[in-house]
This record gives sequence, C-alpha cells and structure tokens, in this order.
Amino acid sequence: MSAAYSLVPSADKFQSSRVQFEQIVAFLESADALQLQHAAVEEQLTRDGRELLRRLFQDHLNLRSATERELPEVTGSEGARRTESRELGVGLGTVFGGVRSIRLVYQAAGLPGLAPMDAVLNLPPGYYSHGIRKLVAEHAAKDSFEEVVAEVEAITGCVVGKRQVEELAAAAASDFDAFYTQYPAASWSITPTALLVLSFDGKGIVVRTEDLREATRKAAIEGKHKLDKRLAKGEKRNRKRMAEVATVYAVEPFVRDAEDVMREFRPGKDVATRRPRPTAKRVWASVVEDMTDVIDEAFRHARRLDPDQQRPWVVLVDGNKDQIRAVRKVAKKYGVSIVLIVDVVHVLEYLWKAAYCFHADGSQAAQDWVTERLRALLTGSDPSQMAAGMRRSATRQHLPRATRKAVDACARYLINNRRRLNYADALERGFPIATGVVEGACRYLIKDRMDRTGARWSLQGAEAVLRLRALRTSGDLPEYWAFHLDREMQRNHLCLYADQQPPNPLPTRSPSTPKLRRIK
Repeated sequence: MSAAYSLVPSADKFQSSRVQFEQIVAFLESADALQLQHAAVEEQLTRDGRELLRRLFQDHLNLRSATERELPEVTGSEGARRTESRELGVGLGTVFGGVRSIRLVYQAAGLPGLAPMDAVLNLPPGYYSHGIRKLVAEHAAKDSFEEVVAEVEAITGCVVGKRQVEELAAAAASDFDAFYTQYPAASWSITPTALLVLSFDGKGIVVRTEDLREATRKAAIEGKHKLDKRLAKGEKRNRKRMAEVATVYAVEPFVRDAEDVMREFRPGKDVATRRPRPTAKRVWASVVEDMTDVIDEAFRHARRLDPDQQRPWVVLVDGNKDQIRAVRKVAKKYGVSIVLIVDVVHVLEYLWKAAYCFHADGSQAAQDWVTERLRALLTGSDPSQMAAGMRRSATRQHLPRATRKAVDACARYLINNRRRLNYADALERGFPIATGVVEGACRYLIKDRMDRTGARWSLQGAEAVLRLRALRTSGDLPEYWAFHLDREMQRNHLCLYADQQPPNPLPTRSPSTPKLRRIK
C-alpha cells in the first residue's frame, strides 16, 4: 500500500472537477466510444480535457477564495489605510477557458480599491491571462494577426479579437529595452580571441499613411496615380517607413586570402571552408526609433559584452553616408576604437552594373571584368585608381551619358568609401568583410513577416512584432518572459502598496504542526 500526504483541506472543494473527470471516463468506457475511430476520440478528449482543466483551475481559485482571511486593514502606496472590505469577482480568460476569481477588495472613500489576492496571483490588467498573452506573443512573432486569432481559439477555445491581439502583442513586448539593459553579459559565452562585430541596415515597412514620417506622409498625400488600373513608371503603390536593423555578435577570426574569397563567390563554392559561426548573437530592429538611437543601443550592448574593449570591434556597413556618420558619432561618444568596413557584396553590385556598360549583359567578358577588379580590391589596390580607370575607359569608348551612368555611380562609391575598402588588411587579420548576418536579419525579421501582400502596419503593431521576432530569433524569449512577469508584478501590484509589500491574505501554518490528510 502506498500513501501520500496532502495539505488540501477537503476533497469537496474539487467536486466539479471530479464530476467532469468521471464523465470523461464514462464516455471512454461507453459502447459508442468503442466504435469510434481514434481521431474522433482524440477530438472529444481535447474538448472534454480542456473543460476538466478549466474546472480544476476554477476549483483552485474557489479554494483560494474560501481560505482567504480578512485583514484588519490594507495600506496603499500613498500611506492611506483601507479598512472596509467586500467580496468582488473578476473574470480571467485562460488557456483552458474563462474562470472567475472571488476575492476581498479593501476600500476607503476617494481611493482605488486594493485586492491583495490579485497580487498573490499576479493577475494582469484586463481579461486575458498571462498564459493567453504568452501564446499571442509567440504566434504573433511568426503569423499574421488574423492567423493568431484562429490559432488561439483552436488551442484554447478562448476568443481574442484581431485588435486585441495587436494590443496584447504590444503589451507583451513592452519590457524589451529594459530586459536587454539588465541582461547579464555572462549569459553570452564569448571566447577571449573572438572579434566583436556590429552591423546595420535599413528595410522599409508599409505602414498606414498617418504613421509615415512627415516628408513621406506629405508625398503620399499629394501623390496621385496617373492610371486607374495600374501604376505608371516611377509611381509607388505604398509608401514605406524605414526600420533600422542591428546585429551584434562575436566570431572567431577567419584568416584567408583573396583567392579564398573569390572561390566563395563561385557557384557551388568549389572549395569547402569551415567558417566560424557567430556566437552571442543578438539581432533586432525598430521602426519607431531613429537610426542613431538603434546604433547607440548596439554600441551599449557591445560595451556590456566587452566593457574594457579587450577585442577588436568591427563595424560592417553598406556605404550609406548617414549611417556611417551616425556610427562614427556614436563610437566617439563611447570612446571606442572601431574598424569600419564596407560590405564587399554591395561593392560587387556596383561593379556588376558598371560591367554591363562595357560588355553584354550576362557575358563572360562582363564576369571577367568584375573578377579582375574584385581581385584587385581584395589584394590592396587603390579604389581611387580603379575608379579613375573605369571613368577613362568610359570616356575613350565614348559612352553616352545615360549609358555610363552606372560607371560614374560605381566610381563615386569607390572613391567615397576608399578608406573603408581595405580588404587585404581585413582578410589578413581574420575580419569579416560581408554583411550577411544583418542581411539575413532584414529578411527574417522584416521581409518574411512584415512584407506580406496587402499588409499595412500601425506603428504599435509593427514595433511589437519586430521586438517579439527579435526575441524569438535571438533565443531570448523564455528568459524575457520570466523578466516580463516580474515587471508586471511590480507595475500592476507591488507599486500600489506601502513599502511595495502587499499583505499575504492566505492563512499561514506553522511548519512544526502541518495539518496532514492521509490519502490511500
């Protein structure tokens, strides 16, 4: 015979749950159930099992209500005492269904009521439980709001409207900045020899007209389409607001030469290389904050990882002048030394466009032209001399101004970024020279989720989804949610009471004399 001991005072408190359980067993034992296919039994158990869990939760709340003791008074954060109490109920939509908590609310004239039991339960503001809110957060990070509505109802039976999904997602992401501000650097494992890499990029998101930045909103309002059925050349269907994307990660140095890089760009990568993988990677994006603010946060995060700057800091950019100015400004603000490198893939794009001014599109001659100049850049040739050479070639061949436009653009790009194209030194020191990590972040943070056909975002909804996707992508969502619940307790409950200490309304028992009940 086995025995267990419980502090539960009476089995009658869970009578409703026991009735539901017996009904489930009776169904499974019935002759009708024995004739059903497994899918039908599975579906019936899902519905009945959810109802059983809902009743268990409700019976548990009833037990709390029955055991809550009345306190002589409750003192709020303003120092006022509340001596009047009365029972009030509050509804809660949970992952099992709707339940109701009956608790004592303490009141005084002209003051908001306080319910210590709400603090014990850490009830959220509004109807939906933290379980529902977490489910919404997880699904909103990867699916449309309409899909989240259907998914939550299918999983829980609880109906959450589309607008409510957006609001719950925004509330779930509200502690994003605070989480990373306090997140211990020790949580990221970085070897002593690793480089610290920061990279930035921008990606447009279609937002509602009222949420566009001033200049873009004005252009959207004033712009009129020439045709009714389609867009004319140069017209835009939707106006976008730029989101700034940031990545910070550590990676081991990867020393290679120009030929190694050339092979990487060939189809199929004819030589396999064991490239070090990024570690301690954090990616995020913001459509609300300015570019400088996002870059500033990236540098703050990098300083948490490497407070004494004991390793090289490499910053990868695409050549955007405003972005480069912002990076230099923030680096100076924090007094850190950085190695600024322009992404080699962006350079290649300019070279290919220039090549098609001299050679046929897709020809071997165009490929050889690009290969020759890429190899020269990777081995340390002066970008200014290369720019001058391609301009002379365009002049000698008497290319029309419209035709040589791509040549001049490539030359300007090389000259403007000549100090940031020192690829030979970067390869020798094992530094990355491509922005593949942040390009990937632009794709899976923004494009895969935000750039769906017909989607027009509010700022609140877009920022919430970007934050939730960033947490999910960085693998920080479980730790973030625990932090978020602590913050919810602080702002919804603890701050309402004197000394931020709500009184415990549950009866206390002496550890030396527990009331035990033997269960056989």
